[in-house]
Amino acid sequence: MVLAQPRILSEADGDCVAIERVHGKSPVLIICEHASRTLPEHFGNLGLSEEALLSHIAWDPGALAVARGISAALDATLIYQRFSRLIYDCNRPPNSPGAMPEVSEIYAIPGNRGLTEGERQARTEALYLPFHDGVRALIHDRQARGQDSVIVTIHSFTPVYNGLQRAVELGILHDEDSRLADRMLVSAAEAPLYRTERNEPYGPEDGVTHTLILHGISNGLRNVMIEVRNDLIADDTGQGVVADYLTRLIQQSLDA
Repeated sequence: MVLAQPRILSEADGDCVAIERVHGKSPVLIICEHASRTLPEHFGNLGLSEEALLSHIAWDPGALAVARGISAALDATLIYQRFSRLIYDCNRPPNSPGAMPEVSEIYAIPGNRGLTEGERQARTEALYLPFHDGVRALIHDRQARGQDSVIVTIHSFTPVYNGLQRAVELGILHDEDSRLADRMLVSAAEAPLYRTERNEPYGPEDGVTHTLILHGISNGLRNVMIEVRNDLIADDTGQGVVADYLTRLIQQSLDA
């Protein structure tokens, strides 16, 4: 007897993957795993308050706007996840507790408590696999056209985490391949608009470089993960300033 898989996405929810500027001419391929706080209709509010659903545990506030700004400036393809990281965090592999967390910072997530293996598998098949298959397909198509790919993932982080204030404003993150990150850090030091640090406020030891490993390092592609403190990109003005600054850093690093 084959058990029916739990329902994840409805027809009204639509696809979990969105792609913009699919034929962008830049070698940069922008990935935004935590672009949205939208929950599939089947899940209601996961037992969370509106405050929690607006907070950084559900998405990376401002990240998609910044990613879109960079995409427009560079004519770079952008791919992003349309649903909240609370249902599946696409920067975590399926075996990671953080992929479908029961607790995120100070918030317990009732709708993620005690998931069965079948429920976890259904979320993986509905959200994680299509998203990363989409990234792979883009890279494959670009290779077939003779177009290089440079992986840039865009994230934001909260100024206060577990009660501790974070001084860092911009994080340039990498795993074992630091080629692009090294160049960006040099460029940032030459034009220090923000307090910028390497592998802060997270690093490889925190398990945040999954996408870089999956699509960058495994393919020998240059790659970097960018973290922006979300109070700097809380409005259109801040988002525009940060997007312009990051565009310059990325372009200077590629030119170097």
